[in-house]
Amino acid sequence: MNQYWVVIPAAGVGARMQADRPKQYLSLLDTTVIEHSANVFLTHPRMRGVVLVLSPEDSYWPGLALNHEKLSIARGGEERCHSVLNGLEFLSSLADDSDWVLVHDAARPCLQSSDIDKLIEQTAERQQGGLLGLPVADTLKFCQQQKVKKTIDRTGLWRALTPQIFRLGELKQALQQALADEYLVTDEASAMEHAGHEPLMVEGRADNIKITHPQDLVLASIFLRQAKEQA
Repeated sequence: MNQYWVVIPAAGVGARMQADRPKQYLSLLDTTVIEHSANVFLTHPRMRGVVLVLSPEDSYWPGLALNHEKLSIARGGEERCHSVLNGLEFLSSLADDSDWVLVHDAARPCLQSSDIDKLIEQTAERQQGGLLGLPVADTLKFCQQQKVKKTIDRTGLWRALTPQIFRLGELKQALQQALADEYLVTDEASAMEHAGHEPLMVEGRADNIKITHPQDLVLASIFLRQAKEQA
């Protein structure tokens, strides 16, 4: 039987928000962004455990009331890829290399359980790792110094979302190899691609937004209220 675990890197500072605290600790509908992001997994029946990867200097986490028997804490690293790898190393003491691990952005608080189920079902059916994504709908422009140089063909282009799901051992090895090769890892799928894998793209919901700018909090609150009303 497949076993599923979760790693949520949450050691970043979110400078683009220009807030007084990391964006994962900003208030969102009477709680915080990170609590929304974690709770969808903590309450999901198929998840064995959730590892939050926090900065050693994190002074906000102790003030939260997010206590759960499935929840563990690991130490964050210099960059996101280092934090994810630290989370995987921690998880290796609890899980087998053949277990599946979902990696999710701490700043994506609107993820729906239905998307988790869809990702699990489609990757399990093909027995390969994959990620949620959305086909690019906007016209793409390549610019230099704010001047449009050309329009980019968007055929076959997708926006990568999270969670992304891979075998624990394979993902850990791929991240280690990418770092050793000094290869730029922008997400877990890019590390797997570098290792020769072809992750499965699974279309997700458009409301699975990432909190990056202040206006994103307004959108997230709307999506979360709608999801609650429809539940």
